[in-house]
Amino acid sequence: MPSARKTSSGPRSGLIFGDLWEFDPAPETADPKLKARYDLFIGGRFVRPRSGRTFDSINPANEAKLAEIALAGPADVDAAYRSAADAFKAWAALPGRERGKYLYRIARLLQDRAREFAVAETLDGGKPIRESRDFDVPMAAAHFFYHAGWADKLEYVAPGRIARPLGVVGQVIPWNFPLLMLAWKLAPALAMGNCVVLKPAETTSITALKFAEILQDAELPAGVVNFVTGAGETGAAVMGHPSAAKVAFTGSTEVGKAIMRQLAGTDRKMTMELGGKAANIVFDDAPIDQAVEGIVNGIFFNQGHVCCAGSRLLVHEPVAGQVISKLRNRIRVLRVGDPLDKNTDLGAINSREQLGRIRRLVASGVREGALMYQPPCRLPERGYYFPPTLFTRVTQSHRIAREEIFGPVLSILTFRTVDEAIEKANNTPYGLSAGVWTDKGSRILRMSTELKAGVVWANTFNKFDPSSPFGGYRESGFGREGGRQGLLDYAHLA
Repeated sequence: MPSARKTSSGPRSGLIFGDLWEFDPAPETADPKLKARYDLFIGGRFVRPRSGRTFDSINPANEAKLAEIALAGPADVDAAYRSAADAFKAWAALPGRERGKYLYRIARLLQDRAREFAVAETLDGGKPIRESRDFDVPMAAAHFFYHAGWADKLEYVAPGRIARPLGVVGQVIPWNFPLLMLAWKLAPALAMGNCVVLKPAETTSITALKFAEILQDAELPAGVVNFVTGAGETGAAVMGHPSAAKVAFTGSTEVGKAIMRQLAGTDRKMTMELGGKAANIVFDDAPIDQAVEGIVNGIFFNQGHVCCAGSRLLVHEPVAGQVISKLRNRIRVLRVGDPLDKNTDLGAINSREQLGRIRRLVASGVREGALMYQPPCRLPERGYYFPPTLFTRVTQSHRIAREEIFGPVLSILTFRTVDEAIEKANNTPYGLSAGVWTDKGSRILRMSTELKAGVVWANTFNKFDPSSPFGGYRESGFGREGGRQGLLDYAHLA
């Protein structure tokens, strides 16, 4: 158990506690077993890219180089799709119980190497080790366990219909939850009998390529899963490849729109999980202390790098002052610093580019007249860090109330009536998630019906389960991931 000790000069990093106290460092010591170079994973083995080109994966916590990553070109993407197509017939014909055995084996192998993967995820992405260790890796394994259970029960996924695999699926995942998004995409596709070509985000490719080692250890048939790495051009090649029967994308709304324009006029199936600007709504009868914890979790989890983050807080006017005061006190004790320290609450921003976007949007909030609050905070000298930030006096016209910041920045608005809360919450082009805090069950039911969001949490936030479908409406995308509904998006129904 890390201890707190008194000091006269404040902490070496993290937040100052009344200028008197700091936690002793509690660094994670597990070995992530990183390689100096990672190649493409095609046909069940690691292969060099045909171009011979690589790019660097950078640790956002200290800007140090972690590894060289192979840069896939169009010829490499073609090879990955050919490999998947060659493997499809045998994989789809395999009895469901046999496919399920592979998924169970993958889940268990991931559990066996959980600490190693958690450290690798934190090094590559910047999120606190507690989140990687306690959420990302266990939830990734849970998705494989859940879909393994479905693999021999596909006759029940759509009663009265016959569910068949689509073929080869192209998938592109984002940098905020690299391993978990991989599990969200791979597990249902494989359970249904599809083969996959997947591209991880260029800033967080390491855990996907480490996961390829698990696929080898599980003896997954060659070509069933292929990983190609690179930036936007590689992703466009994966999404636009003529062999793809379906594409699945998680990322920004702008890129999602570009993919849909690219594939317009084709018969390809698509699912898109895009941006969000979620409203977290607190009524005057809510359990305030519980709500404050939910607000903090909703916006500061993973440094706000969450599509469904509760980045717009709508507070009932009678309790607005109380909620804001408690929030300020709460974020004063959030620790910002080394992601590998188990005491850290907010780790590093994923990249220099993302840090620049956060700074520009925060500056726009100040220019437009919103009142910014940041607690006293000493940030590490190297790396990409941003302190937890609150904005009050925010109106609907502020950029920080309209645009997805994707960082630890909360915009606070107020409301007087239920109708006003619903109108303000829905006044966004997005529709991914929302939260409601109230003691009245009838109010929760009404809000969940009238809020235009794919997921509505009641008296909680950021709760996920593999059996529960997740997805959005409007500019937050379409299709679902998780649950029976997520399986159906990887099936052809006859």
